[in-house]
Amino acid sequence: MKKCSSCGTEITEGYVEFKCPACGKTEIVRCRSCRILGAKYICEACGFVGP
Repeated sequence: MKKCSSCGTEITEGYVEFKCPACGKTEIVRCRSCRILGAKYICEACGFVGP
C-alpha cells in the first residue's frame, strides 16, 4: 500500500505520484489532503523540499 510522502497516511485513491522535480530519483506520493493544504515533502535522495 502507498503512503503519503508528507503525512505518512496509507492511501488508495485521490493521490498523485511523481518523481522528485530536482533529481528524478525518488517517487513522491501525496494524498489529497496534503495537496490541498500544500504540506511540504522532502526527497529522500537529494533533500529537495516541496511543494
